[in-house]
Amino acid sequence: MKKIIILILFNFSFALCQLPNPALIGYWHNWDDVNAPYIPITLIDSRYNVINVAFAVPKPPEDFEMEFNPVEVDSSVLINQINFIQGQGKKVIISIGGGNSPIILNDEMEMNTFVSTMNQIINTYNFDGIDIDLEGNSLFINGGTISEPTDKPVQYMIEAIKKIMSDYYFKNGKRLLLTMAPQTANVQGGMESFAGVWGAYLPVIDALRDSIEVLHVQLYNSGSMRGIDGNIYNQGTADFIGAMTEQIIRGFDTPGGYFRGLAEDKIAVGLPACASAASGGYTDTATVKLALDYLMGKGPKPGYYTLINSAGYPKLRGMMTWSINWDVVNTCHSTYEYAENYERIFNTETGIIDEYSEETNSVNPNPFSDYISITIQGDGKAETIIIYDLPGRVILKQQTEFLETGKTSNFHIPTETLISGVYFVNVQGTTEMRMVVKN
Repeated sequence: MKKIIILILFNFSFALCQLPNPALIGYWHNWDDVNAPYIPITLIDSRYNVINVAFAVPKPPEDFEMEFNPVEVDSSVLINQINFIQGQGKKVIISIGGGNSPIILNDEMEMNTFVSTMNQIINTYNFDGIDIDLEGNSLFINGGTISEPTDKPVQYMIEAIKKIMSDYYFKNGKRLLLTMAPQTANVQGGMESFAGVWGAYLPVIDALRDSIEVLHVQLYNSGSMRGIDGNIYNQGTADFIGAMTEQIIRGFDTPGGYFRGLAEDKIAVGLPACASAASGGYTDTATVKLALDYLMGKGPKPGYYTLINSAGYPKLRGMMTWSINWDVVNTCHSTYEYAENYERIFNTETGIIDEYSEETNSVNPNPFSDYISITIQGDGKAETIIIYDLPGRVILKQQTEFLETGKTSNFHIPTETLISGVYFVNVQGTTEMRMVVKN
């Protein structure tokens, strides 16, 4: 009876901690950038139901003692913001590493320090999970096999992740979500070579396969890769998306042994939000939809690659993007174009209220100086227009008069008192946010 009760409790906690299905996973910048500005985490489009916070990184000069420092808001503010969006059903995950911060665990002391500092970060901010985004020389193969790696940093990373998940479970009584974002060389590249960075993630994925919630390989900044059909495919194409995704589901031979694939519901397709978000691999929305429709068995073959499983993979978990911030800007595509494409592909009902279309809920001029003009289509009531600053604080509020249903009205809001910077305009009661810049 005791064993049955424990099993029931574990399965109950497991169910509680699963990511949404389907999932739209986006990386959120914990910093400001002139090309992809910081946005408050509470103002992210609601179609993003999984938010990967970028990044927890090693504390200089070491490469194993981790820290996470909110850049644009105080820690207490971010903690409250995370709790708020978790209350809306979103999962918030801390991503470790990234392209500029290798994490290397050379011995047991470094592993224990890594574990303790990550535990502290996860518990402080109440993150729902950990995302493993190890790039560069973080994982490096010098010998061994997928099932029996001999490189100490690989072994210690596997044990560290297991320990972090175990610690979280015993403290919180539920499972810590685990996602991974390897590059193609680290995974599919193992078919060509099991050495250096090539295939270096495969032992980690294999050892943790039962714990992985979603694996979203970065199908960008990659160059060309060989598919399991023996042909080479170029990034930025429907063929590349199809070939690389099926490869990780079905598995493949490597010089380090056979890699058993993962279930399709553990796989999400990772792509750049727009052309400026990556140095290569951007794929236009029409091509992405064609590729995923074919992958999920609901559309024709869009290119040269032919799925080995002709029925496709209808349980594909979702999509990932670098990044939410890049999806917001309208400098390289329309605002939230990636999220909109996800919605079209997965036919999701997100609860977003599209009361105001692009034409009837416009904000001009942008950039602005002394005023902004907002056009609203009436809904039989007065509306409240709210302007937020970058950290998400309410800066201005203006109440409109009663608006007749279907009638379009224009409102001017004086903005002389606002300092130069990035702001967000919202009509209260809607989820639509317009990012504007004051000169």
